[in-house]
Amino acid sequence: MNTLFDKIWDAHVVSDLPDGPQQVYIDRLYCHEVTSPQAFDGLRARGIRCLRPERIYCMPDHNTPTHDQDKPIEDPVSKAQVDALERNAREFGLTYYGMMSPDNGIIHVVGPEKGLSLPGMTIVCGDSHTSTHGAMGAVAFGIGTSEVEMVLASQCILQKKPKTMSIRIEGELGKGVTAKDLALYLMMKLTTSGATGYFVEYRGSAVRALSMEGRLTLSNLSIEMGARGGFIAPDETTFAYLKGREYAPKGEEWDKAVAWWKTLQSGPDAVFDREVVFDAADVPPMITYGTNPGMGMPIDGRIPADANPKALAYMGFEAGQRLIGHPVDYVFLGACTNGRIEDFRAFASLVRGRHKAPDVTAWLVPGSWAVKRQIEAEGLDKELAAAGFEIRQPGCSACLAMNDDKFPSGKYAVSTSNRNFEGRQGPGSRTLLASPLVAAAAAVTGKVTDPREFK
Repeated sequence: MNTLFDKIWDAHVVSDLPDGPQQVYIDRLYCHEVTSPQAFDGLRARGIRCLRPERIYCMPDHNTPTHDQDKPIEDPVSKAQVDALERNAREFGLTYYGMMSPDNGIIHVVGPEKGLSLPGMTIVCGDSHTSTHGAMGAVAFGIGTSEVEMVLASQCILQKKPKTMSIRIEGELGKGVTAKDLALYLMMKLTTSGATGYFVEYRGSAVRALSMEGRLTLSNLSIEMGARGGFIAPDETTFAYLKGREYAPKGEEWDKAVAWWKTLQSGPDAVFDREVVFDAADVPPMITYGTNPGMGMPIDGRIPADANPKALAYMGFEAGQRLIGHPVDYVFLGACTNGRIEDFRAFASLVRGRHKAPDVTAWLVPGSWAVKRQIEAEGLDKELAAAGFEIRQPGCSACLAMNDDKFPSGKYAVSTSNRNFEGRQGPGSRTLLASPLVAAAAAVTGKVTDPREFK
């Protein structure tokens, strides 16, 4: 007990149901177009409104195209879902950031960058990667459609309190090693079920040394270890990131908020249900070889001898095979995992002075319009254009096959997104999850390449 998770969770408990779940108050609900339509229909059927509309923010991201967003969406299913979200937001009086709005983007990128996600909050969305917002020192987790309806109606949710887990990483990450590599390394070690039933707190000197963008990436991938969510205690890095953001407290309220946020730490006597420790120096640049994010390996390693045969058959690989030098057809930089400004800076730093390989199709997709504006302000778009790359419009893009950006069957893609399930990025497509640096190295060489060769 006395963990940061306990402090935040217990402060939001409204009531305990006898021999059942707890009623937990929710500070922020995010809605996108995929999981919300039935929830709004449920409110209509019951003839009720949203209890606290000012705490609910809506934006399309999964189905939005990453080109020609000023024109009607061509895919009828995507158009119907995006139109439904706008209609529902207007009808129920909710803040809506639509396509082409300067505030639009992937909801898990926009929330932190606008200061909507703050330390000590409880945050939910009908999307598993809501755990991203845990990087702000918040308890954030994905919920189902019926639970979205519950929060719309009552600003509360019924939940069984998860167990707590401490993942402590001490030391320094090596050159060419990013937060994405750290997350893939943890999944390789703990497996995709290693944190099932737990809410993870990332701790240790290596975690404290991460930028906010790196922390967002690490928290984003918590769900891929089976965790209910993951988060990082707020500190000076958090405060510096939030100061001046649109929805962050201002003036005296800022000072009061920071004073409180500084108390949001696990106590020295905190007892977790499970604790694990890793050495940051052991983490190499990583890449996946299989069909779940836990099937990862050091980029200069070999596919394990006991690798799942079905996964290898789908991927066209063999146990013991090295991936270094394997041809790559597509490269995707983006998603709520790696679609932030730091990710584009990293990608640009490696391709600078080089050129995209002729046989590689590369999709570079900012996580929000704000990220795109910053890319342009820093001149990264011109540098990338000189290297043969084009910046697309914001959206979830090739993270999942719900919009135009799909990889063809049998093609290999090095992707900075979060999942590599069969068909996740297009029927029959083969996804190798990796960091922006690994993606950049593949983009200029046309094959899987260790980014440390460029350093």
